[in-house]
Amino acid sequence: QVQLVESGGGLVQAGGSLRLSCAASGRTFRSYHMGWFRQAPGKEREFVAVISWNGGSTYYADSVKGRFTISRDNAKNTVSLQMNSLKPEDTAVYYCAARFYAYGLRSEGHEYDYWGQGTQVTVSS
Repeated sequence: QVQLVESGGGLVQAGGSLRLSCAASGRTFRSYHMGWFRQAPGKEREFVAVISWNGGSTYYADSVKGRFTISRDNAKNTVSLQMNSLKPEDTAVYYCAARFYAYGLRSEGHEYDYWGQGTQVTVSS
């Protein structure tokens, strides 16, 4: 069982930056690939980024590539999403999610086992 709690969301102007964090409970954090997803009002949930269990591999959605950076600290059981050059279209609730490492990296939300409650990011124009 893994419990995930996101933090760091807020209101920022276009062009600004935010850093989201996700704290995981349990001693098995390093057994999970960690992903970030987002859902805007009236839209489906979409993949943002994923990092492998050891931090060795990362993948990003094309819409955030070059602007967002995912990282993790297995000693602190945390995964972070540094978001730069934010745009109004980045406005959404952001969720972190965990997927057991043995099953490979995935960008589909239904492939993930555990989810946080989400944190709101609002980018004003």
